Amino acid sequence: MTALSPALTGFATAFALILAIGAQNAFVLRQGLMRSHVFWICLVCALSDAVLIAAGVAGFGAVVDRYPALPQIMLWAGAAFLMFYGATRIWAAWRGGQVIVGGEGPAQPLVPALLTCLALTWLNPHVYLDTFGLIGAVSTQFAPGTERLAFGIGAVASSFTFFFSLGYGARLLAPLMRTERTWRILDLGIGLLMWALAVGLLWKGV
Repeated sequence: MTALSPALTGFATAFALILAIGAQNAFVLRQGLMRSHVFWICLVCALSDAVLIAAGVAGFGAVVDRYPALPQIMLWAGAAFLMFYGATRIWAAWRGGQVIVGGEGPAQPLVPALLTCLALTWLNPHVYLDTFGLIGAVSTQFAPGTERLAFGIGAVASSFTFFFSLGYGARLLAPLMRTERTWRILDLGIGLLMWALAVGLLWKGV
């Protein structure tokens, strides 16, 4: 088997898992609409995924076997953060006053944006399930060495492709986001999505 087939499998597997709208994707979409630190947000998301995918392909399951409480800790921490972030977006929708003027969103400090991005990534148990669990499991069908490395590279390339496409592609929607009412709807939708994801995590953890 050539390296191309494992790479394409890795690309398709990762893309299918990332495609579903979740906490991380909703945040990237919102930053892209605001044109606020898009490059750095997309880069942090893609690099975080790269680290997690590499760990999954390398066999992170062994770490979970050694520390069985880790998934439960991540579940509760992730649910708490999703509830908090969802509340901030619902409050923003209630408060209103946000529009895009001249194609740019309101100025936002880089560090808080990156910290939120990191929290939405590393405190999200779904990310660990997808990377350590599913991508790691799929990688086992390929022989260790060149084939498995190609699979991992394909999965990482998929992550970079997706996040930068989402972040910069969101600009195409900017003309639709010039009214306060549209931003209220977006923030409310993101907030409710965050709460739904948190409830889903807690439901699985019970």
